[in-house]
Amino acid sequence: MTQDELKKMVGEKAATYVEDGTVVGLGTGSTVKFMVDALGARVKNEGLKIVGVPTSDRTAAQARSLGITIKTVDEVDHIDLTIDGADQIDKDFQGIKGGGAAHLFEKIVATNSKRNIWIVDESKMADQLGSFPLPLEVIPYGSEQVLRRLEAKGLQPAFREKDGKRVLTDSKNYVIDLHLGHIDDPFGLAEFLNGQVGIVEHGLFLNLVNTVIVGYPEGPKVLNAPERPTYQALRYKD
Repeated sequence: MTQDELKKMVGEKAATYVEDGTVVGLGTGSTVKFMVDALGARVKNEGLKIVGVPTSDRTAAQARSLGITIKTVDEVDHIDLTIDGADQIDKDFQGIKGGGAAHLFEKIVATNSKRNIWIVDESKMADQLGSFPLPLEVIPYGSEQVLRRLEAKGLQPAFREKDGKRVLTDSKNYVIDLHLGHIDDPFGLAEFLNGQVGIVEHGLFLNLVNTVIVGYPEGPKVLNAPERPTYQALRYKD
C-alpha cells in the first residue's frame, strides 16, 4: 500500500467523525486534503451541513470548491472538532507540526477546539520527537538576530527556503527550522521558545490531541490520548 493510499484511508476514516451541524477545524497538508475531499463528498451526497474553519488559504480554497461553508476562527463562537495532520507524534501523544508552514493558524484553531484529531500514516509515529525539524514562525524584522540567538543555544537553526527564496507563511512571516535530531524535554524547549521575542509560534503541539488515527497497511488504527491538563493550563497555573 502506498503512502498516499494510507493517507486517503485515514482521511476518509476521520471524515466519519464529523456530525451534522458541526463546526469543524480543517487542518492543512496532504493527508488533510483527502479528509476534506471526503467531507465534500458527504456534503454533496448526504446533505451534511457543517461549517469549516480552515487553517490555511489552500485548505479554504479546497473546501469552498467542494461546497463546504467556510468561516474564519473569529466568525464562530466555538469549534467542536479539529482534524489535522502532524509531522511527528511521539509515544506520549506530543507532536511536531508546521512542515507545511501553517502551524501558527493550526495552533490557533486547535487551542480553540473542544477536541482534536490528528491523522497520519505510520511513518509519522516515533518514540521521541526531534528527527523531524521543528518549525518556528518568525517576524522578518530582526529575524537574523533570532537566528543568531538560536545558534548560540546550539539549536541548529536554518531559514526554510524554496527555489532560493525564504518561505513565507500566510501571515508573510519567515520559517526557521531547528534541526535538533532529538528533543529530550519538549515542554522545556517550548517554554524557552515562547520567551523569545520575534518568534510568533513554534511547532510543538503539546497536550493538545485527543485522538490519533494512524494508517497501517492492514487498516486504520485509532489511538486515544490520556486525559491531561492542556498546555495552556500548565503554562499559566498559579
